[in-house]
Amino acid sequence: MNLIKNMSEIKKIWENSLVELELIVSKANFNMWFKDTSILKIEDGTVHLSVPNIFTKEWLTTKFYSLILKTLRNVSEHIRSLEFIVVRPDTKKKEVSRDIETKNLGELPLQDLYINKEDNLNPRYVFDSFVVGPFNELAHAASQAVIKRPGITYNPLFVYGNTGHGKTHLIQAVGNHIKNSSEKRVHYVTSEKFTLDYLNSLKENKTNYFKEKYRKYDVLIMDDIQFFSNTEKTQEELFHLFNTLYDNNKQIVFSSDKHPNFIPNLEDRLRSRFSAGMIIDIPQPDHESRVAILKTKSHIQNFNLSDEIVHFLAASITGNIRELEGVLNSVICQSELKGKELNINEVKNLIKNSAKPKKTISPKEVIKIIADFYSIDEESIYEKTRRKEIIKPRQLIMYILREDFNISYPSIGQKLGGRDHTTVMHSCEKIKNEIKTNAALSQEINQIRSMVL
Repeated sequence: MNLIKNMSEIKKIWENSLVELELIVSKANFNMWFKDTSILKIEDGTVHLSVPNIFTKEWLTTKFYSLILKTLRNVSEHIRSLEFIVVRPDTKKKEVSRDIETKNLGELPLQDLYINKEDNLNPRYVFDSFVVGPFNELAHAASQAVIKRPGITYNPLFVYGNTGHGKTHLIQAVGNHIKNSSEKRVHYVTSEKFTLDYLNSLKENKTNYFKEKYRKYDVLIMDDIQFFSNTEKTQEELFHLFNTLYDNNKQIVFSSDKHPNFIPNLEDRLRSRFSAGMIIDIPQPDHESRVAILKTKSHIQNFNLSDEIVHFLAASITGNIRELEGVLNSVICQSELKGKELNINEVKNLIKNSAKPKKTISPKEVIKIIADFYSIDEESIYEKTRRKEIIKPRQLIMYILREDFNISYPSIGQKLGGRDHTTVMHSCEKIKNEIKTNAALSQEINQIRSMVL
């Protein structure tokens, strides 16, 4: 007997499954193999999954069948098996409903929800659905300044932060706003796609075509530029492209998982260009922001979530926004499948089974991460040296161990070569006071926290 009949339920099952899969498989594999997939139907416990071509079907069958089925079963206990059905994208468009509800986009025709091949922008990424909180309000304010005077204010805009903090949503919202409010030509591209385009142009002797293609845009948005590390020729091409666009007042927006100063093997001339505009961090969302995100996302899906459950989820899922949304979707899906709102104990059991375990890290690992971050020898942290390049990382280690791991001052001193607890107290106070006025130091600490917490 098929217990899942409603198409809305079926749609949510695959959306929730994709959220879990995106956290497990690499970004490249997810973008390559799970794009243009959807559930056609669920019949007698068998999921009939639509894929765009036979090659995708064969690859998913041989490489990801077990993982997909396991993920589907985690989302719905009624699923027993999986079949792949090849449906060309054009065919699928004709078969599904023409109207899909989306928050703040109203009811859009189906073609408006497909990523435009010319600009690569996802129409779902708009400012109206971007939840602003203390953790991202500066980045949001900078993006608002950009859309008012593109190419003039904050050019380039460089947004960085750990995975799942909303960088892609924000930078694409900039693109969508400018695209929909002006005649400017906007283009969004990942660094991987840009590199691939450039390498193909070299192979096919079409570098002039490549240059013309990217120089024609009024707004260029480039995601995940940390992957330019160790790509000398591509960096050179980006440098020349940047100069051309910048000199013609064309807006440039970048994102990365780290500050450009800490992207390894990035050319200094590119770092200098990135610093010409605004570099801004999106750190991990605070509790208040996580609450706001949960309330907004549940409202978008017309689902009533009690304050008790909202605050429990916000306290339990302290990682990235994507993980928070994934857990929320699981709660909503399970509630709809059971035909009732889950109580707090049911939500706790669901979190226990589906949430990623929190990362545990030892003080020794914290020391190694910070030493690597500042490119110094880990052993020098323990030595009785007063070299400036060692003192700062050592003080930051003391501060992080105290503030984020709640380790006692004497214990921290003991772990760092037998130092007196008063030395540790002095170092922690020094860092605490300095970050109030030193924005660069504050950004470095946020970057370190994204790696250790």
